[in-house]
Amino acid sequence: MSSQVSLPQSLHKDLPLTALAPMQDVTNLWFMKVIAHYGSPDYFFTEYFRVNDTSRLNRSILAAITENDTGRPVFAQMIGESIPDLVRTAIDLCRYNIAGVDLNMGCPAPRIYRKNVGGGLLLYPEKVDRILAELRQAVNDRPLTVKMRLGFENTDTFYEILDTINRHSIDLLSLHGRTVKDMYHSSVKYDLIAEAVKRVDCPVLANGNIYSAFAALEVLSQTGAAGVMVGRWAIGNPWIFTQIRQALRFETITPVYAIEVRNYIERLWQTPTAANMPERSRVGYLKMFLNYIALLVDVEGDFLRLMRQTQTEIELFNLCDRFLLSDSTKTLALAPYSGV
Repeated sequence: MSSQVSLPQSLHKDLPLTALAPMQDVTNLWFMKVIAHYGSPDYFFTEYFRVNDTSRLNRSILAAITENDTGRPVFAQMIGESIPDLVRTAIDLCRYNIAGVDLNMGCPAPRIYRKNVGGGLLLYPEKVDRILAELRQAVNDRPLTVKMRLGFENTDTFYEILDTINRHSIDLLSLHGRTVKDMYHSSVKYDLIAEAVKRVDCPVLANGNIYSAFAALEVLSQTGAAGVMVGRWAIGNPWIFTQIRQALRFETITPVYAIEVRNYIERLWQTPTAANMPERSRVGYLKMFLNYIALLVDVEGDFLRLMRQTQTEIELFNLCDRFLLSDSTKTLALAPYSGV
């Protein structure tokens, strides 16, 4: 870790760290507050601030920092490849109450990596070296962190970039155990996350398919990581961070009854932009969340299939009521049902 700065302390000092992964169009201020209602992680990360020669700080993303009342530290994530503009943006961000500056070197969306940003940077280790050198000089009073994948199409540059992370005293590495081209489809290479844990000087957050509290414990055991970063499965189960802490303390995991899941869906429906969204768009937005929730609700997969066919608010919520309110003893699964 850099001798100049240290990471914010966890409120759970006896436990490994937890973080909500940054997810574009998901992890805004509103969703951070929703997650906090059910049990916050130790750290939040913003959606990425796009950085180029004409960019300015996005106000809605900035609100996740300036209006955040969750009581948890928030890292500001940037995505870009122009070194002067990354430095300028990092300096701008450091004027706010951020936990640190995070560089996105892992986004697998083709429209992103084709611009040589996000996961596309992993093709250019020399460029990564120059970027981190300049950012480390600019961000010297708080943590500078990196989120990355194992490589672009293979792991050819993996160890070289890990050594670069050491050379520039990066304070935290969030490592998704797939390549950029793997997207979210292949198995996660936790053995390579374990290699990174041994090789870098900073704490490592293991990321990739951490779908339950027990999966988190297994990944921590397998990798030796300082903590876990959970993304999509926190959408399906916002109680997951509380459950991880319970599992780590060998406590019985508190069951989440279906009526609580129904209340969570209602909370998701009440997005701050709801009043300005056409019903069809609003239903579509909610389905993005329900695609994950459904995998923990119905072992047969009927809820998922029928949910995708709904077109109106009434149809959608009638279906939710049918699956979530008909049995008061029904609980959310602790892990996604396989084969759904």
